Amino acid sequence: MATDLTVILENRPGTLADLGETLGKAGININGGCGVQSDGKGEVHILVDDAAAAKQALEGAGIKVADEREVLVVKVDDHPGELGEISRKIADAGVNINLFYLTAAAQLVLGVDDLDKAQAAL
Repeated sequence: MATDLTVILENRPGTLADLGETLGKAGININGGCGVQSDGKGEVHILVDDAAAAKQALEGAGIKVADEREVLVVKVDDHPGELGEISRKIADAGVNINLFYLTAAAQLVLGVDDLDKAQAAL
């Protein structure tokens, strides 16, 4: 399984750059991610191979990791309806999706409430 880290950043210029530079200097690649603003803060999700090293680098730079969780990563085809097809299979298995984003490598990252059932559904 892959790991998604949630980082809460101040909503000001440079905080995302700080995150990216910190991980880059530590040799950690960000395989995917997304970010949104809410209540004056930025919530960033990043997909990394080595969560322990990423957390250590971020926290060493004063960037707090708010959450860490295993996520399902699914190779997808780039065509209309793909998200619906995958999501329907997972929903039909009784699993809730509470996070999703895409990677640059055409992979769908899914945070779900039951990894095993979601994986079996696909």
